[in-house]
Amino acid sequence: MSMPMETITVDSELARAGFAWRAGEGDVRALVCEPLEEEGFANAFSTRAGGVSPFPEGALNLAGFDDDARENVLENRRRFFRLLGGGWDFSGCRQVHGAEVRVVRARPDPLSERGHCDALATREPGLLLGVKTADCVPVLLGDARTGACAAVHAGWRGTLGEIVARALAKMGEEFGTRPADVRAAVGPAARACCYEVGPEVVAAFRAKFAGADSLFTPTAEGRALVDLHRANREQLCGAGVAAERVHTLPLCTICRPDLFFSYRRDKKLHGRTGRLLSVIGRRNRER
Repeated sequence: MSMPMETITVDSELARAGFAWRAGEGDVRALVCEPLEEEGFANAFSTRAGGVSPFPEGALNLAGFDDDARENVLENRRRFFRLLGGGWDFSGCRQVHGAEVRVVRARPDPLSERGHCDALATREPGLLLGVKTADCVPVLLGDARTGACAAVHAGWRGTLGEIVARALAKMGEEFGTRPADVRAAVGPAARACCYEVGPEVVAAFRAKFAGADSLFTPTAEGRALVDLHRANREQLCGAGVAAERVHTLPLCTICRPDLFFSYRRDKKLHGRTGRLLSVIGRRNRER
């Protein structure tokens, strides 16, 4: 049986962007940035199928203990992490839509999912860093020269605060990372086709960035669609990461309910939504 043309086209786009599918237990599937993987960094962007959560049935919700049973989330994480092999510790954070970066120096991390920040950086092998999203932009950074990596959560507030540039700067301060050595993967998020914002967001970006108008497509009086993928890609390149080393996933969380949770779409339809998880870690081996 031949694959649908739409599937073939999407998979071709993914391959050109540097991404590939990984299949796990049952229906669990994730997207992996292959160039990051080739440089020694396990990484994965989760999708929504193959779990045990009711978002609806069989959803791979990886966060949100308030909206889901704790045992569901932990079982879903077990299934997801198995895609990356064994031996990993995990470190997350309490995301607050800010621009703070926290350095993780130990595995296991005693502050995991309790420290308030929106980016994590480490050089500890065997430690997965993760950020949770459901429309915001996840960005994974890896520096093969030093072994440092980072996971970044960039909503519009984090993007306005230039959190990806702050994460690169923190990696430089703590581990000697040079932006030219970094490879970045920009994961699934609400894209410019769907992500409409109001006049306060448009005004804040215009006040902060000289070329902000290139990020917006007007829709109504004072409102516009915003391209946060492009904004974060430009910030990475502006900080010194080579454009060819920034890999951007060409999929929108709002457009693809078959693949991703979306806060904007699902909250409106169902009153709640699950969370995706984007992870990166240096493999536990001698460099």
